[in-house]
Amino acid sequence: MRILISGAGIGGPALAHWLARYGHRPTVVELAPALRAGGQAVDFRGPTHLTVLRRMGLLDELRERQTGGTPMTFTDLRGRTRLHLPAEFAGGEVEIRRGELVQLLHRHSAPGTEYLFGDTVTALRQDADGVDVTFRHAPARRFDLVVGADGLHSHVRALAFGPERQYVRHLGYYAATWPFANRLGLPAGTTGVNTPGRLAAAGADPRDPGRAGAFLLFASPELALDRHDPAALRALLRERFADLPHPVPQLLATLDEVADRDLYVDSISRADVPAWSDGRIALLGDAACGATIGGMGTGTALVAAYVLATELARADGDHRTALTRYERTVRPYAERCQRGGDRTGPFLAPRTARGLWLRDTLLSRPALLNRMLALGEDVATLDLPEPASGRPSGTGGAGGQPEPVVTGPDS
Repeated sequence: MRILISGAGIGGPALAHWLARYGHRPTVVELAPALRAGGQAVDFRGPTHLTVLRRMGLLDELRERQTGGTPMTFTDLRGRTRLHLPAEFAGGEVEIRRGELVQLLHRHSAPGTEYLFGDTVTALRQDADGVDVTFRHAPARRFDLVVGADGLHSHVRALAFGPERQYVRHLGYYAATWPFANRLGLPAGTTGVNTPGRLAAAGADPRDPGRAGAFLLFASPELALDRHDPAALRALLRERFADLPHPVPQLLATLDEVADRDLYVDSISRADVPAWSDGRIALLGDAACGATIGGMGTGTALVAAYVLATELARADGDHRTALTRYERTVRPYAERCQRGGDRTGPFLAPRTARGLWLRDTLLSRPALLNRMLALGEDVATLDLPEPASGRPSGTGGAGGQPEPVVTGPDS
């Protein structure tokens, strides 16, 4: 099958990897001119995540590149430690920088995948036999299946299922991240100043102490925020955090040196789509059932990519049967994971002083902390279908591994 995937983040290249292994011809289109190198560390936990990574042939490489986890320390306005969480609380069993994971997924999928960078889908028109796709730059083409793996603000979802406001709900917080040179001498791990409704945190990269990352979070009703206006985003962050003590002013000063493409600011939101497919157009990962942070979105996207490709192979090209099985298998699992995103803002920055005290007091008890870690692993467990038989187990599709096809503005 000729399958178009929108999005070259996590889910898109993972799906392309599996589709090529099962003999399909995937094309990935990505709006950015190149792979996105930034982002926070992402983690995997539990047997389901590790099984998919092992079947992809990625687990050993990820373990070689893992950060070792990121401990978190919360302080008050006077710099006193109020709560310390161990590395495994946020880092799972394997934690890796997001940019490195994207590079690995691209490298493993590229031999059997066509990549179109610096382009996007502008129109979709489907009939019983296929989908006619119009691109902003590339010539129009026809595909057997189109998959939107383009995140919470999915363009494919907007074109095929309706406007974002129908599916995405604001959860009361905004988050921001950016990298910077560690001239502040920050240690490894994440240390954050916590006040009611706000968290300003930063820490050195555990594998490169000369680099550091910032993470800011604040409670707010939904704002008329243009995510593509870096000047407005910088002004918003300075306004919300200007009154906090050292080292927050120094942290905000690094906003002047960060490249626009490396500054991430967005609402904490979740997507809920009643049906993940319409004919020959389907959704994957955050586009279907995502949460901005805290919803195990990375692991869920890899699991969903594996299940979708495997069901297409088992159904021998019957997309209706495959998409039904895919959603029936993955939806309950994804919705369990997604609920973590609902709690992320209130956990990291409770809105009241009493809420902060309760969180710090309860999670200082080892028994409760261990129970939360165990529950996180239980949520991330799914009975996976076995790989479909009769196809090669290597990276490329049937008939060998063609050279990567990559096009974009600089090609």
